[in-house]
Amino acid sequence: MAKFAQWTIGDVTVTQIVELTFQGLEDFLPDATPEAVLPIEWLQPDFITPEGVLRFSIHALVIDTGDQRIVVDTCVGNDKPREFFPDWHMLQTDFLSDLETAGYPAESIDTILCTHLHLDHVGWNTMLVDGKWVPTFPNAKCLIERNEFAFTNDESTNEDIEPWLRDMNRTVMADSIQPLADAGLLELIDNDHRICDEVRLIPTPGHTIGHVSVEISSKGESGLITGDFIHHPCQLVHPEWSVSTDYDQQQSRESRGRVFSAIADTPTLVIGTHWPPPTAGRVVREGTAYRLEI
Repeated sequence: MAKFAQWTIGDVTVTQIVELTFQGLEDFLPDATPEAVLPIEWLQPDFITPEGVLRFSIHALVIDTGDQRIVVDTCVGNDKPREFFPDWHMLQTDFLSDLETAGYPAESIDTILCTHLHLDHVGWNTMLVDGKWVPTFPNAKCLIERNEFAFTNDESTNEDIEPWLRDMNRTVMADSIQPLADAGLLELIDNDHRICDEVRLIPTPGHTIGHVSVEISSKGESGLITGDFIHHPCQLVHPEWSVSTDYDQQQSRESRGRVFSAIADTPTLVIGTHWPPPTAGRVVREGTAYRLEI
């Protein structure tokens, strides 16, 4: 059974292709303890377990405008050596066949957009063929914010940073980014780049230095693909909660506050890049914070 859901924003269709779902990550979002999240009743049953454990998803989102097919974030990928994250090491999933089942064979994709360069957002940029990493989407330009690329590339060679971080970035650059550059498919862009009439980027830095989110507008309707400026819906209630891997936690808090304030109580459909099903909803004000209305 194919693992995808769809939403429409005007004439634009957004299709979710799930690579994997999981729960936990207590050290990743340390403020979100069971005691802290269980009182938030609307998080159950979709976003937390009955015991108060967080639920997450890793998925790609295909934006289909009718003229363009854009894949936002490409998950972890198959065959990728990820010893530093054992649960994601050498995965074997049905992602590509699910993508085709959803109506989007790899050859039909025009553009890849990486909201940032963490390993769970770039993996299917490439696939292993005869021992070599080759572009998965041979007809697609891969768009990466230029400061994000420069910073990650520098971290991959900087001997002064933590070895695990340097080695992770080095591996990601080598197997998921450099092959696209070698094939002439990599394009560095600004953080407010417009991909087409319906799709543009907005800067949401903090999780990484050049993190971007994706704004969709069509026929008077609007949507937002978050990327990782928010990882879990509990951060709507607590925008001050930041994940341990944020490049700049204060900046990520500022990005959440700015975006939530702008979209709250509007019809904007918010699609969470790591939110498990139902994955999307509208942000409404609740007291001094926010909640998700499905």
